[in-house]
Amino acid sequence: MITFALTAAAMLAFAGNSILCRWALDYGLMDAASFTTVRILSGAAVLALIVLPRHSVPVPRRHDWLPAAMLFCFMACFSFAYLTLSAATGALILFGVVQITMISQAVRSGETLTTVAWTGFGVALLGLAWLVSPGATAPDPTGALLMAGAGIAWGIYALLSQRDANPILGTARNFLLAMPMALILSLALFGRMNWTWDGITLAVASGGITSGLGYVVWYAAAPRLSTIQGASVQLIVPIIVAALGLLLLSEAVTERLMLACALVLGGVGIVTAQRAARAARSDNRKTPA
Repeated sequence: MITFALTAAAMLAFAGNSILCRWALDYGLMDAASFTTVRILSGAAVLALIVLPRHSVPVPRRHDWLPAAMLFCFMACFSFAYLTLSAATGALILFGVVQITMISQAVRSGETLTTVAWTGFGVALLGLAWLVSPGATAPDPTGALLMAGAGIAWGIYALLSQRDANPILGTARNFLLAMPMALILSLALFGRMNWTWDGITLAVASGGITSGLGYVVWYAAAPRLSTIQGASVQLIVPIIVAALGLLLLSEAVTERLMLACALVLGGVGIVTAQRAARAARSDNRKTPA
């Protein structure tokens, strides 16, 4: 029950980021650059309160700046993409591109995929291609491109973060290092700045609760899950976003989105299951009789 509660809370938090961001931007409560900056600052503050009582202030090393830059790129592209994308469409593009990025890196590093896994990979790509293909219900191409950039940045960030012995401390360090980047972005777009108290509240909630605390909860849940469980539960995030977008933001769920969701999530699910099965067979061969 503890594992279920932690996992469910983490998935709701991840889905909540899309809803909070889209809510603030779609209703004109805050500009995208300011939302990104407040989200990073509030996330850094919450994570600092969590890690500083037990750890000293992390001293940045030269190679620490790359994951921080990827975190900033993810959050900036994420915010600007949601100026034009619906919450569900953005979440699906983000999730699909993140998974494709990580699978591509695994293949690049020497992992071989089965024919079935390659089929699943192709199905996921087909789903994304179908989602952004021209048509009456196609998403805005600039927004789709920005969200794809956010997915690539997050995929790289996730891969780099695997090196951290203490992921919560590493996440806090990355948020702190991303702060000056976010401030520079806001200064560069100062003329477009738009603040309301409601927008600030949503950005603080996104940074401090659904991002900062959300990552802490996920890092508490992840060790309790097998590899396939950890990958599989993330399949539900775009579905949660679609449901919340319909209920809270009155966003339509189109046939295009539903078909793309089935293809992307189904394809990624096939790849995940095949990789987990191969890993299990490899572990069994290594276990002495």
